[in-house]
Amino acid sequence: MITLSKKGSCSSQLCLALCAFALALLGDVSRAVAVDDQDYYLQEISNRDHYYSFPYPGEEFFPFTEQPGEEGPVRAAETEEHPGFKPSRKELKPKKNNKKGKSILETPPDCPPLGLETLKITDFQLHASTAKRYGLGAHRGRLNIQAGVNENDFYDGAWCAGRNDPYQWIEVDARRLTKFTGVITQGRNSLWSSNWVTSYRVLVSNDSHAWTAVRNESGDVIFEGNSEKEIPVLNMLPVPLVARYIRINPRSWFEEGSICMRLEILGCPLPDPNNYYHRRNEMTTTDNLDFKHHNYKEMRQLMKTVNKMCPNITRIYNIGKSNQGLKLYAVEISDNPGEHEVGEPEFRYIAGAHGNEVLGRELILLLMQFMCQEYLAGNPRIVHLIEDTRIHLLPSVNPDGYDKAYKAGSELGGWSLGRWTQDGIDINNNFPDLNSLLWESEDQKKSKRKVPNHHIPIPDWYLSENATVAVETRAIIAWMEKIPFVLGGNLQGGELVVAYPYDMVRSMWKTQDYTPTPDDHVFRWLAYSYASTHRLMTDARRRACHTEDFQKEDGTVNGASWHTVAGSINDFSYLHTNCFELSIYVGCDKYPHESELPEEWENNRESLIVFMEQVHRGIKGIVKDVHGKGIANAVISVEGVNHDIRTGADGDYWRLLNPGEYVVGVKAEGYTTATKTCEVGYDMGATQCDFTISKTNLARIKEIMKKFGKQPISLSMRRLRQRARQWRQQR
Repeated sequence: MITLSKKGSCSSQLCLALCAFALALLGDVSRAVAVDDQDYYLQEISNRDHYYSFPYPGEEFFPFTEQPGEEGPVRAAETEEHPGFKPSRKELKPKKNNKKGKSILETPPDCPPLGLETLKITDFQLHASTAKRYGLGAHRGRLNIQAGVNENDFYDGAWCAGRNDPYQWIEVDARRLTKFTGVITQGRNSLWSSNWVTSYRVLVSNDSHAWTAVRNESGDVIFEGNSEKEIPVLNMLPVPLVARYIRINPRSWFEEGSICMRLEILGCPLPDPNNYYHRRNEMTTTDNLDFKHHNYKEMRQLMKTVNKMCPNITRIYNIGKSNQGLKLYAVEISDNPGEHEVGEPEFRYIAGAHGNEVLGRELILLLMQFMCQEYLAGNPRIVHLIEDTRIHLLPSVNPDGYDKAYKAGSELGGWSLGRWTQDGIDINNNFPDLNSLLWESEDQKKSKRKVPNHHIPIPDWYLSENATVAVETRAIIAWMEKIPFVLGGNLQGGELVVAYPYDMVRSMWKTQDYTPTPDDHVFRWLAYSYASTHRLMTDARRRACHTEDFQKEDGTVNGASWHTVAGSINDFSYLHTNCFELSIYVGCDKYPHESELPEEWENNRESLIVFMEQVHRGIKGIVKDVHGKGIANAVISVEGVNHDIRTGADGDYWRLLNPGEYVVGVKAEGYTTATKTCEVGYDMGATQCDFTISKTNLARIKEIMKKFGKQPISLSMRRLRQRARQWRQQR
């Protein structure tokens, strides 16, 4: 009986369990049927897990919101619902902050960008509902990202949803609690199509499951988006929201296009000492410098401050004026400012040829502060560099363009506002095209017009007043011809690479082709010296800024193999002067937020110094006559290298070369030629290679006869006269 009763009890328990299971199953089936009745696309969005989920019925998420006049965080009242097809078109009107009330979450009112444009936000932190293809995935939805020349590749210019309906979204995972304050949007960067979002909602979440929309008194806020594809549009949230995730949900878009957007999120990360990911990626600097963006007046004042701190090693001067009359100021740093010392090389950094590429400008201003401070502190490396080098720093070549970009702000100028001069000229490519003159001469060997391989004269047409040449370009050329620069770098932005000449392809049928100079090995070393000491340029783990991956060349690129440009400053400098010039692209973001400047300084500081030190690599010397007087304009040639240089006014010269043994020759008009072998070592410091040459016999005869008021008789004319007399005698 006992056994039977136990059996009966067991059976009844089993029946109850089976009944409960059946009821649960029926509930699940009924729920599945309800979902099946929904639109397929809505079902797909609703059933995504973790990163791709809307909240289930009954779930709620309460982000912290900072309300004016409140003493602490309050909870949002409403939970996100599935979007409808007819959104409200109410515009966002940001509320003014109440200065009397302070929240415990209070942070500076200007929250910086999270870093979609600067790549601080990784590809793994960006997610989307759908994508048209990989090249238009969420990882491409970054503010100002540029597309490749060809469409349908892996590098397109935006995130584009796979379908055009109001259920699409793009999401950013900040990886920590963040006070979100605003959103900046753009359309798709494309030569062939027009796509942008005209309105959108903003949602936030702490777990990417439950989402709350940004609301006001009337309901969900519908933010006004873009009216074209390139100009960024900023929308500030009515009230800052604290959460980990933020999602943008497009509600309407350009009727002839599709859902495509690029964006940046403004937000202040909240302190979290337990967040290892954040601490590991935190960058700080110990340098006490002025980390801010300087307008023209502030830049001038900063230069004065540096000059006042270090009057014995600095000098402020200008090389000319801009189209709008602003002076192009430069700072010289040397132990004897204002004069060229015989045997001391001259170096230059310039920036701001494109006025909206602001990072280079600020890096040069930071560099002059740093060098002054370190010199006063007795840093032996900086002291040695200043005592042995005459350094010129020109931070703003195009101040008119910068003024336009500065007024728009660091995130709102787009890709090109302020790039050109006031009269619409790109200074960087506004120099004479000397490449074509040289190559035509080399290709037509029987041509009467011979072009030298160095110091090629500027064509007459370029010097005419009617030529399309910016006044800023003419000022730079005059500066380059006046000072015997040996090495230079022009700082640009929008990429992270060092480009070396030639910048122009030799074949007229190609737009990209590796076109080396005779000094290709030297240029490659110079480029690598900067890239290899930069914190990110040679990092194989970093993603490309836009479309090009320069890792195969260790963060360097031949300019012509990247994109051909005629009349670049690099090619002109190499073919018209002694100076080897390179373009240094210092960051993906042309105009980073002020808060990014300390990290960008740390990224570039060592590189900026190392590159200056390369001016002391190779050979140097003085070419003199037998009386010890320097010979100006003497030609220095290196065997096996089809590019010569010339001596300066005092007979001194510098020739950049990689380590090795070289046969060096010198020639000057009226003097005998001379050669010698000079060895360049691996240690820093140029090898001394002096020459003493004497005048030729003919030059000495001319000098003697000139001294006594007689003109030397040409031997060829003497022979002609003698033949004429003989002919007359024979008749």
